[in-house]
Amino acid sequence: MAVRTTTRAEPRAGTFPGAMEYLTWGDGPRTMVFIQGGPGRTIPTGLMRRATGRLFAPYVAAGYAVWIVARRRHMPAGHSVADMADDYARIIAEQFGGSVDLVVGESFGGMVAQDLAARHPECVGRVALVVSGYEVSPWGKAVDLRLADALRRGDRIAAGGAFAEYLLPGRALGPARRMLAPLLARAVVDHGPSEDMLVEVEAELGYDSRGVLDRVRAPVLLICGDRDRFFPPAVVRETAARIPDCQLVWYSRAGHMRAASSSRIARDVLAFAP
Repeated sequence: MAVRTTTRAEPRAGTFPGAMEYLTWGDGPRTMVFIQGGPGRTIPTGLMRRATGRLFAPYVAAGYAVWIVARRRHMPAGHSVADMADDYARIIAEQFGGSVDLVVGESFGGMVAQDLAARHPECVGRVALVVSGYEVSPWGKAVDLRLADALRRGDRIAAGGAFAEYLLPGRALGPARRMLAPLLARAVVDHGPSEDMLVEVEAELGYDSRGVLDRVRAPVLLICGDRDRFFPPAVVRETAARIPDCQLVWYSRAGHMRAASSSRIARDVLAFAP
């Protein structure tokens, strides 16, 4: 049965068939699906839910029903980004009447959004890719390999240290990463099955969308920081060039996390898909 939106001031959480959790705000006539970054994903709760609601408030005010839809739980080993895109296509077909007006994919979620738009063009009206590209840089893959190794060994502190490297890259910040590792282990690594996180890391390591980007038919907005170490400018420019209808927006002097958390994103996305 397709989703029915109702007037609601507070967010509503639940789980779609196939173990894909969601959090939704608003009852506008247009629908936006947000695909979270990763590896790892969780539906925010408590104070983080309130903060997330503030980030999405401009979309709700513009007439969107906003849905954060998390990747499925208990993914089998070898579940690829293309397989994850198929999961979203099934949910859109079953719960949203076959298409949504806007898909916003952030970082790893942007990889899934690329495959969704290429493999299931009937599902999406417009697509915004935030700090994403056709593949992760060699530096990003090296961090991913360290995370994958820690997850396989069950070393949650080492996994937290790998996540700290996403936030604080560079040799000079090593001591700060070691201090942050236990906190990130509790906040990220302990928040869901580690097997799912490992599946996502391995999917990211093997991802390269250059072979399918020319099949994207929806208009695309690509937002990236010009100092992003995960998706450097050369990767971003080639990603945009391979998408038939792509508008590229740079955030100057911004790395991956700074660009991803910019207050400009909602404004730029709504200007692209009013």
